[in-house]
Amino acid sequence: MTAEAKEMSTKDRLLEAGLAMLLKQGYNHLGIQALLAETGIPKGSFYHYFRSKEDFALQVVDRYMQQVHQGLDMSLGNRALPPLQRVRRFFELSREKYRSEGYLGCLLGGLGQELSGVSDTFRHKIEGCFNLIAERITDCLEEARQCGELAAEQDPRQLADRLLDCWEGAALRSRLRRDPGPLGAMLDFYFAAATR
Repeated sequence: MTAEAKEMSTKDRLLEAGLAMLLKQGYNHLGIQALLAETGIPKGSFYHYFRSKEDFALQVVDRYMQQVHQGLDMSLGNRALPPLQRVRRFFELSREKYRSEGYLGCLLGGLGQELSGVSDTFRHKIEGCFNLIAERITDCLEEARQCGELAAEQDPRQLADRLLDCWEGAALRSRLRRDPGPLGAMLDFYFAAATR
């Protein structure tokens, strides 16, 4: 293994473990010592890759967004499905991911609730991530509007923003209940309302 590959694998291991721990414990309860114990990586290596706990968590958000964009690519890029079904498919895949993780929900929503009132850095970062997701969904909803799945007067960006707002609320309820019910009910309600 080359030194570069070893470095990447060490950083990747820290980010992957951090993602799981941030989902489960949140930022304030994430201990660097616990992270190092989980990964078996020495403290000096952590500070080789990350300036601080905040820098680490922001890079975990970037890692999470890579996964989100992969899900968006897979769903929104599936031209075998009509546009609205592609949008819904992204959220259905997200629901399945939440199930596999024990209904811990969305990292962006969790960190946003925990930190947006105390950290402008995290507030701006997370809002920026939601905007990127909304932009991707907006493009697909615009396609739905152009092909007649949505009424001509519908505003695709507004619909995308409302969809994310509703999803994040349902994700919180799903986390509280450890149950996918709120997520499915929200999708049914939203798509029925959007196509009236």
